[in-house]
Order: sequence, then structure tokens, then C-alpha cells
Amino acid sequence: MSNLSPFTVKVIATIKDIPAGKVMTYGQIARIAGSPRGARQVVRILHSMSKSHQLPWHRVVDRKGQIVLADPFAKEEQSLALQSEGVTVSADGIVDLTEYLYAESFDPFEDSSPQ
Repeated sequence: MSNLSPFTVKVIATIKDIPAGKVMTYGQIARIAGSPRGARQVVRILHSMSKSHQLPWHRVVDRKGQIVLADPFAKEEQSLALQSEGVTVSADGIVDLTEYLYAESFDPFEDSSPQ
């Protein structure tokens, strides 16, 4: 991963750390990786690097807890993957962030630069 930007490395590490049965938001991951306005970059990283880095892409949702994939098959795949981990997904593709958001391991005052 040496040719990747520090932001990309931190995004990949953060996504890999999301435990089964929990989700994080694109914006939350961007903030942890050091770019509070970088949610769209997180989307691009997930799209282009999920397979090569074996990322649990299905554990990432938007700030409302919604599965936002346009492809109905991919949306269903994400919903089923989350459900298989015990996450309840509503019929309209929404996860209750008050119950499933993964945040407890992250200190908002911690230096978010890559180690």
C-alpha cells in the first residue's frame, strides 16, 4: 500500500476495523481518515478497492443509515450481508444508527493521521 495516499491507507484500515454487526458512515470514515469533507472520496475508494483489499464494504452506509447503492442487486446483496451479521435493515434499506453505528473505539480528539 506504499503508493497510496495517507488518507486512502487510513480509509482502508478504518473500514477493515468495522466489526461484524456494526456499520459506519462514509462521512465518519472520512473524518477519522483526516478529511471531514471527504465522504465522496470514501465512496470512490470503496468502489475501486473493496475487492483488492477485501474490505467489508457492506458495513458502510450514508449518514442517515441508508443503503445508497443504485443497483438493486447490489443493494439487496448489502442488505442480506448486514442481516447475516445480525443487523436489522428496514424494508426501505435503512439501518438504525442508534443501535448499529460503530463509534466507541474512536476518540474524536485522537490524532487521525496514519501511523
